[in-house]
Formats: sequence, structure tokens, C-alpha cells
Amino acid sequence: QVQPVESGGGLVHAGGSLTLSCKFFGRNLRNVGWFRQAPGKEREFVADIGWTGSDIAYADSVKGRFTISRDNAQNTVDLQMNSLNSEDTAVYYCNLDVRRTGSNYYGMAYWGKGTAVTVSS
Repeated sequence: QVQPVESGGGLVHAGGSLTLSCKFFGRNLRNVGWFRQAPGKEREFVADIGWTGSDIAYADSVKGRFTISRDNAQNTVDLQMNSLNSEDTAVYYCNLDVRRTGSNYYGMAYWGKGTAVTVSS
């Protein structure tokens, strides 16, 4: 399976916004999602979205601030991030096959290289 390509990261001031984009190749009927890994921490789930766009889930830490969307014609999944704070500083990764077990989410496909987000206070 081809890795997705993440883009859109950068340096932003606290309270600011960024939009990340995940580009993939070929039709994908699975849930696609975003994870992030902060320095010294394990990778954690951020959000995912189903094929039709109606099956959406967010981590509690980003609810109300982040919005995930999907364009199946363009093969992209975007993550709009608002009201960013220092806790959002991390490398953000896209995964093309997100599965859920109870309250846990797992990325089952190959990982991309990620895109780094740094929020300055």
C-alpha cells in the first residue's frame, strides 16, 4: 500500500489556526484519520472520518477545535485546527485504515512521514 502524504504543518502562535492535508492515491473505502506524536510521548489518535463523511470521531482533547473533512474525488482528508495551544505541538500523521476497539483507535495501514506542527506561546 502506498503511503499517504501529509502537508500543511508549520509554526503558529497560540490561538492560531492551521489546516493539514492528507493526500492518498487510489480509492479508499476505509476510515482515514489523523494521529499525532508529541516529543517524548506515544502517538495518539486525533480524529477519523468514514467513506461517506458521516462517521466522524474526535479525541476529547480536540473536540470543538478541530474539524476533519474528506474529499473522495480528490483523495484528500483535511484537518482544520483552530484555537491551537502548546499541547497541540506534535508531528501529525495520516493513516488510511483506522480501526476502533472500544474507545481505542488504531492506525492499521502504513504511516506517512508526517507533518510537524509547532505552537508557540
